[in-house]
Amino acid sequence: MKLYLTVLGFALAIAAAVGTTKAEEKVEGADEKETDVSDDISEHSDVLVLNKHNFARALRENKWLLVEFYAPWCAHCRSLEPEYAAAAVMLKNESSEIKLAKVNTTAETELASEFKIQSIPALILFKHGDRMNFTTFKGAGRNTARGIVQWLKKQSGPGASVLDSIASAEQFISTNHISVVGFFKDLEGKGAQEFFEVQREDSVIDPAFGITDNAEVFQKYGISKDTVVMFKKFDEQRADLQVAEGSSVTREELSEFIKWNGLELVVEFNVENSPKIFEAGIEHHFLLFISKSQESHAQLLESFRGAAPGFRGKVIFVLIDVDNGDFQNVLNFFGVKSEDAPTVHLINTKTEKKYAMPDREITTENVRQFCQDVLDGAQQPHLKSQEIPVDWDKNPVKVLVGKNFEQVAFDETRSVLVEFYAPWCGHCKELAPIWEQLAEKYKDQEGIVIANMDATANEVEAVTVTGFPTIKYFPATPDRKIVDFKGKRDLETLSRFLDNGGELPEESHEESLDSKESEEETNMEKDEL
Repeated sequence: MKLYLTVLGFALAIAAAVGTTKAEEKVEGADEKETDVSDDISEHSDVLVLNKHNFARALRENKWLLVEFYAPWCAHCRSLEPEYAAAAVMLKNESSEIKLAKVNTTAETELASEFKIQSIPALILFKHGDRMNFTTFKGAGRNTARGIVQWLKKQSGPGASVLDSIASAEQFISTNHISVVGFFKDLEGKGAQEFFEVQREDSVIDPAFGITDNAEVFQKYGISKDTVVMFKKFDEQRADLQVAEGSSVTREELSEFIKWNGLELVVEFNVENSPKIFEAGIEHHFLLFISKSQESHAQLLESFRGAAPGFRGKVIFVLIDVDNGDFQNVLNFFGVKSEDAPTVHLINTKTEKKYAMPDREITTENVRQFCQDVLDGAQQPHLKSQEIPVDWDKNPVKVLVGKNFEQVAFDETRSVLVEFYAPWCGHCKELAPIWEQLAEKYKDQEGIVIANMDATANEVEAVTVTGFPTIKYFPATPDRKIVDFKGKRDLETLSRFLDNGGELPEESHEESLDSKESEEETNMEKDEL
């Protein structure tokens, strides 16, 4: 799942950064430069500007204080800035007791150290002036003004609303985009208590919670026993939690019910929705690539959506707009070009195996059948490959693609060392001249082959690449053995590895620093919400 998440993470990072300017950077640095040791508190766009001198005062004077720890150079922080300011304005207009503040961690290192800020932006909620006990904002995907305000109201509010009449229930359901209503005859019973526990959990869905024991409300919504119902203003409008006869609502069942049913049948991939997709805990992602600007493609979306209800909790149906240039990495990952749209692909995020629907019309029935075939193991994974270059074996470094990999790598007469690289990877570029030197050194040894393969454009079933560069050794044996190279990526170490038949001397077994850095390069950045 790592490479899939990395590719989508890079795409989201690009999308999140759109619209930020150097002018914004300049303002950040200028407004918050410390000038004295006063505990006076200034404001910038209705957000309190805090430092080590006025922090304690801000805690004393505000019952609820959300503090953003940021750095002026952080792209994610700059992306968050207008949404954070808008959230402050929304709360101000509602005469809320909640105030928003920010701390520049590059200038206020003492505060950053005190609150153990390890990634940015970091949002921390302080309650009733308590500096020691605070709540960290875990609202991945809620980096919008509306999302921030929703989370704050959940943290500071009284909890589930008590619906004691039909009128109050109707008002509650009509007001909220997603409403989760607990129907319990005993509000002190086990099921109701489990409901309250789930209500306090952090969730990317963030519905409004209501609870009732009113018999008329039960009758109004056709409820005869304790259960939970989700009312929503999209898709099927209502979903009922299925509780077995004689059983009560459990916390685990309720959490999954909310997580799965709070998702749209088809979720459009974007910055705000990505946490809903990845935190749903569902391994299979079914992606429809279309151009939203084309009316005929929009009609296919309805056919795609029609197949989704039967796979709730098993498969997430996702929409990718190929017109959005920020998501080019996603298209590349699946081997899709914008002109290929409309097309559908399914991925198992655990194994990273990808499946392409055969050349069939995108109808509800075809989509449903393809999806079921993948779940049943009746579909073979789709492996993308470039064409075999005419001169693939002309130079000391042999060029492998998906179509010739098996023949070369598993040749029982030769041992093959393969570098799996990405064209954009900095560490791969650093390795390139060393790899050429290695190939030149062994070019006259018929029993050894040095090769490389662009793993962003080619896939092979025998190897799963999770970082770049990845180096694997295929010894000249009939058992299709694969050995991972984990040593230092220099000519001397690589040569010793080859000369020892795919093993390193004991002193070389420790993983090198540059190998660790390579792994870090392929991970998503940690400085995002």
